[in-house]
Amino acid sequence: MPFGEVAMNKFWTLLISLSFVSVMMILPCSQSWGESLSALPPAPPVPSGNLQTAAKVALGKTLFFDPRLSVNGSVSCAFCHVPTAGYGDPKPVSLGVGGKRGGRNAPSVLNAAYFPLQFWDGRAGSLEEQVIGPLTNPVEMADPNYQSIVARLNKIHVYRVRFHQVFGSGVSIDHIAQAIASFERTLVTPNSPYDRFMMGETNALSPAQKRGLAIFEGKGRCAVCHNGALLSDGAFHNLGVPQVGTSSVDVGRYAVTHNMSDKGRFRTPTLRNVALTAPYMHDGAFRTLGEVVDFYDAGGGKTPYAKDVLIAPLHLSKQEKSDLVSFLNSLSGETEKQKSYHASRFH
Repeated sequence: MPFGEVAMNKFWTLLISLSFVSVMMILPCSQSWGESLSALPPAPPVPSGNLQTAAKVALGKTLFFDPRLSVNGSVSCAFCHVPTAGYGDPKPVSLGVGGKRGGRNAPSVLNAAYFPLQFWDGRAGSLEEQVIGPLTNPVEMADPNYQSIVARLNKIHVYRVRFHQVFGSGVSIDHIAQAIASFERTLVTPNSPYDRFMMGETNALSPAQKRGLAIFEGKGRCAVCHNGALLSDGAFHNLGVPQVGTSSVDVGRYAVTHNMSDKGRFRTPTLRNVALTAPYMHDGAFRTLGEVVDFYDAGGGKTPYAKDVLIAPLHLSKQEKSDLVSFLNSLSGETEKQKSYHASRFH
């Protein structure tokens, strides 16, 4: 049965919690951080205009892995959102049709359904909007327009049949977006060792991971921005990440808002499954979690724009860095089990 209204209520509860935590994080470091972290809710929000059904999810999964969505049949959604790489891109910057290099590393789709804004710069306001963006991007799937995609899929008998079964009509760009977004909403990963620890299973984390959690919440200041159930404040920050992508200058959030203070700002990614999604940062600047920790420990990098005031040297010891990386490795959830969970909810 559809569960959109229940899920939406949980979502707004989560957002309110995250907003409260974000305010609390500006308090002095002596403030207790214990309420800054929480377990992942069981289901992401579902819009009333695109309720989940098993058939729609199955169609979306087929489309997600079908390279025929691209202009020459060479690139699928899964080409950049690789399941074995945590549905992120193991390449520093993503490649499109003809090997064209983009300027950013494709973020993971896992748990993306919980975020109200999509992409590193937040330019899409829903998963449905996010889905169709790459289709006509000249360095991604490079379709000349949406009509060409619809015409191509309408020539495939099995798609005509399945779209009629799911939507009661033929292929359309809106229905393509709705189907793929429905599949993406099943890609949630609860029940990580960290989740089990937060729910009272004291042995779910190793001694090193427990020490790393203490660093994460305290001296490492990670929870200032990586807080709440998603381990992300959902906000945009400039850390001084080195620009190693193909863009000579990437202004980040500014390209969406045209607000000068947003230059060089990128969304705080969720840390869930972070051990699976190397390389890291918006342009794949760092290959390992150790490099990321070193970057933060040094107080971030240089930037031509205003760096976030929250970024400062941490002075972590070698052992503290090692423990912090150990904790980050505890954040991977159980994707396959959750797929089964969602499938059972539809019957």
